[in-house]
Amino acid sequence: MTKRIAFVHTVGFLVEDFRARTRADIPAADCFHILNESLLQDLLRGAPLPLVYRRVVDQIVLAAEARPDLIVVTCSSTSPAVDIARRIVQVPILKIDDPMMAEAARGGTRIGLLCTASSTVEPSSALLRAHAAEQGREVQIRTVLCAEAYQALLAGDRARHDAILHEAATGIAGEVDVVVLAQASLAHLRDTLAAELTCPVLASPPTLMREVVRRCAG
Repeated sequence: MTKRIAFVHTVGFLVEDFRARTRADIPAADCFHILNESLLQDLLRGAPLPLVYRRVVDQIVLAAEARPDLIVVTCSSTSPAVDIARRIVQVPILKIDDPMMAEAARGGTRIGLLCTASSTVEPSSALLRAHAAEQGREVQIRTVLCAEAYQALLAGDRARHDAILHEAATGIAGEVDVVVLAQASLAHLRDTLAAELTCPVLASPPTLMREVVRRCAG
C-alpha cells in the first residue's frame, strides 16, 4: 500500500531538500508539502507563543484533512505546538528531531546542542530531556547558541555561518559524548564535523528519513 506523507515546513529551502530525500529514500510514497515561513519568523521576532502555536496547529490540522498516513513537522522551534496538535489530530505526527534526540540520548550522558536560532534552544533541550526520560536516562546538555551564524546565513554568507559552527563544535567536542546539530539548516555540516571530531555528530534530516522509511515499510 502506498503511504501518504505530509510535511509541514517553516523554512522554504527544506521543501526541495525533503522532496529530494523522499524521492531517493521512499520513491513510492505519496508526499506533499505545506510551507508557512511566517511561523518561524514570528517566533524569532518574539511574537506571543500561544498565537504562533495556534497557527502551527492550524497547519497540522490542514495537513491532516488531506488524510495522510503520517505528518512530519520539520521545524525544531515549533516542537511544543506539535504536542498540542497530537491531542487534536488522529494522524501520527513526527517531529523532525524525534529520531535524532532519541539517538543522542542513547549515545551518552553529556550532549552538546548547537543552535543558531534562539527560538530553538528551549524546545530542543526539552525534547532531548523527554527522550532521555523515556529511556530512563539523565543527560547533561551543553547548549551553544551561535546567533551570529544565523545572521550570517540570513545575509547570504554561508561560509561565515559554517566557520562559526565549525569553531563552536570543535570547542565543545572534547567535553561531550555526542554533538547534536539542533536545526536542519546545519545538517550539511554533519559529515565534515563527524570526520574531524572525536565524538559522534548527529543531524536531524538523515535520522528522520531513516525513521520515515521504517514506518513506510511497516
